[in-house]
Amino acid sequence: MTDFAKTPPDELTSRTNTGGLDAHLVVTRGLFHLNITLTAAPGEVVALLGPNGAGKTTALRTLAGLTPLTSGHLLLDGTELHHTPPETRPVGVVFQDYLLFPHLTALDNVAFGPRCHGATKTEARAQAAEWLDRMGLTAHTTAKPRNLSGGQAQRVALARALATRPRLLLLDEPLAALDARTRLEVRAQLRRHLADFEAVAVLVTHDPLDAMVLADRLVVIEQGQVVQEGTPSDIARHPRTDYIAQLVGLNLYKGQAAGHTVHLDSGPAITTTEDLAGPVFVAFPPSAVTLHRDRPTGSSARNLWRCEVAGLETHGDQIRTDLTGELPLAADLTTVAAAELDLHPGAPVWATVKATQTHAYPA
Repeated sequence: MTDFAKTPPDELTSRTNTGGLDAHLVVTRGLFHLNITLTAAPGEVVALLGPNGAGKTTALRTLAGLTPLTSGHLLLDGTELHHTPPETRPVGVVFQDYLLFPHLTALDNVAFGPRCHGATKTEARAQAAEWLDRMGLTAHTTAKPRNLSGGQAQRVALARALATRPRLLLLDEPLAALDARTRLEVRAQLRRHLADFEAVAVLVTHDPLDAMVLADRLVVIEQGQVVQEGTPSDIARHPRTDYIAQLVGLNLYKGQAAGHTVHLDSGPAITTTEDLAGPVFVAFPPSAVTLHRDRPTGSSARNLWRCEVAGLETHGDQIRTDLTGELPLAADLTTVAAAELDLHPGAPVWATVKATQTHAYPA
């Protein structure tokens, strides 16, 4: 049962004078419970990130009106939307598989929205032609989806969503269906279109690079809760969970700081350049780790741990080495360095990290 009566009238009134998105999404489906707050100003792009099952898609479907709220509120430009049917909400959606009508041309796919909003066929087609021109697709107006490339289909889907002039644009993994080369080009194009979008855009993605490039602000969800939000640079520099650290490619630990030494909750101490006290996080990239088969002598590194190779895998042009032992961590080496060290699962190694390559910050 939807419980909107719990919202005090004075609180609801105070929200109606604000523009953009103001949402408290509470959804219970079986054993899963989503409880997140989302706000965004007009012109802002917000990316929802999180592992599979975190609740990103549920949040997007709730914003679109496809999944009902259990409680909470959903206001867009000061108007409560929870009683508004999905088809009449000022919301545009770009689905992961685009869901273009296969029997319609690109022009008529884009004209579909304006037609549903009362435009005549001539008016709708004129608006659609204008949007396709903005997307650089004038030469493909008569093409049907099966004759479009992945990048072209994505732009048609975006044009269809924008043609109704929505106040909220929802993008569900908009680049996931593209190959790596096309993805690079379309990501840059999408960024330009989102920069010109005057209303709120919410993007769901698993790809940290998509989020970092496209979004002004990141909201990270785990197990139906917001665990961290901030600008891309802040999230990348100050991860607060293991998932986020892995996402941005950092080793992350939590402990108690006393000056330049952080005593980890589980494991050894780490020396840092920051002078802190109390609960902190310590992070450093895998590239900061140097490996040795014998205990190094005369090393300037203040951090030295005895480890064992747990696994090796190619990571870009590097070899990502997973280590267990005194301090579980990941190290990136060149293929030449990995070969010279004769690394293999079970091999004992010493890991060093200079204090200057660590970063500590309050937990």
